[in-house]
Amino acid sequence: MTSLPSESSVPVDADAADASAPAAEADAASTGRKRPRPGERRVQILQALATMLEQPGAERVTTAALAARLEVSEAALYRHFASKAQMFEGLIEFIEQSVFGLIGQLAEREADPLVRCRKLVGLLLQFGEKNPGMTRVMVGDALVFENERLQQRMNLFFDKIESALRQDLREAAAAAGAATPTVDAQGDASVITAFCVGRLQRFARSGFRRSPGEGLEHALALLLPGARP
Repeated sequence: MTSLPSESSVPVDADAADASAPAAEADAASTGRKRPRPGERRVQILQALATMLEQPGAERVTTAALAARLEVSEAALYRHFASKAQMFEGLIEFIEQSVFGLIGQLAEREADPLVRCRKLVGLLLQFGEKNPGMTRVMVGDALVFENERLQQRMNLFFDKIESALRQDLREAAAAAGAATPTVDAQGDASVITAFCVGRLQRFARSGFRRSPGEGLEHALALLLPGARP
């Protein structure tokens, strides 16, 4: 799995950290384990949650199961996150920062808009393949019965992916002299985004056996306007 942000980059509520310190010290004293640094436990919780989501066919992850995996109490989890929804939001923030950070680098380094589209699709599917637990969050399988705002946030994530594709495709269509570059780009971006979501869903629902990048070059030859026969 791609590494989650280090503890120094994960926001920490200073008051909450101070309030939890005495209890954490007591836990450490009773178990003999070294007490995590402020913020480190948050990262450990998110890593454990992502790892549990990587299990093919995994049922809904409960805070009790998550606490058991970390060998802490459920109360200890809630000293770092106000709710399980907030834990999932931590994973979603990691997905957003990782993927859109890579897309930003791509925009700076690649001048050809169609090549940008091709690479965007590739990096999105590769991210999902390297982070199977995150893929279940991205396609919503892990968010069933969770707070509705989590699914809405993932919907917005794919809306932004579609917007990035649309911008590149419009640039390519205009350069090619298309009569309706905006309309063409809108339709193509919608289809390519749906393709990406479908590949990620198949990966998650196959128990992570079907690679989302399977036959990608052939698929892109059909999907991208400049590569169609």
